Amino acid sequence: MEPERNEVYERIPWETLEEKKPDRQWLMLTVAGAIVLGSLAYAWTSSRAAPGPATTTPALAAPSTVAAASAPAVSAVAVTAAPAQAPVVTAEADLYAVHPERAIDEATAHAEWFVAEYLTVDGSEESRATLSALLPAGVPMPVAPDGSRVFVEWVRSIGVEEVGELTYRVTVLARSLAAAGGDDYVRQTPLRLEVDVSVTDAGPQVIAPPTIGSTPVGEAHPLPMTEVPEDVAASALQGSGGTEVVGGVQAAGGAWQVIVMAPGADGVVRPVTIPVPAA
Repeated sequence: MEPERNEVYERIPWETLEEKKPDRQWLMLTVAGAIVLGSLAYAWTSSRAAPGPATTTPALAAPSTVAAASAPAVSAVAVTAAPAQAPVVTAEADLYAVHPERAIDEATAHAEWFVAEYLTVDGSEESRATLSALLPAGVPMPVAPDGSRVFVEWVRSIGVEEVGELTYRVTVLARSLAAAGGDDYVRQTPLRLEVDVSVTDAGPQVIAPPTIGSTPVGEAHPLPMTEVPEDVAASALQGSGGTEVVGGVQAAGGAWQVIVMAPGADGVVRPVTIPVPAA
């Protein structure tokens, strides 16, 4: 029997001793492919599970007995947009309608303006042009003597009466100061003027010359004055700078309304009422 021999290799075959491993490149390609396939499958499943409105609309619109009886068909009908309502058509007359309160305000303001221009005489061409535009067509302009001057002190409307459709008679009180030649101005008696004004789409217009009358002053209101106690009179004079106590009226609570002659900033002494509280 031959003795055991120990073989000696010139080169060790390491490739036969190492464990063979799969190629890493093919492993990465396989994983990437699996991920792509999984994404495509998920996208396809999602689109099938929740279809968009554009996809389902033809199916719901198609006549079908089963679709009409099923729950999805009922919900589709519920979300259907309601038909658009026809636009509201406004009559042309309503577009030009004027609110009564607004028409009264316009007529009142126009009447006051007209009266101020109607009474003023200053000799200017601008004033005559304004009054000519405010007067009705065909009505002549006022004629004033040479050198006459009229200054309107105040104008105030006191009443409005409707005399026709959008036509109002405005009662205006006015007071003016007049001067002839180089004389000083003299305050005139207040006038009562009735002006008929029509409110149109183009604006308010005076439709006739005014009716003019005087304004009665009326009777004086009686004031039952009594003698004022000395302490009350002293308090009224001290508070007003007055020079004389005319009298007074006592209220139920004990307070006084004392009539005192007191000078104003212009130096004129006038009667004024000075309230004095109860002691």
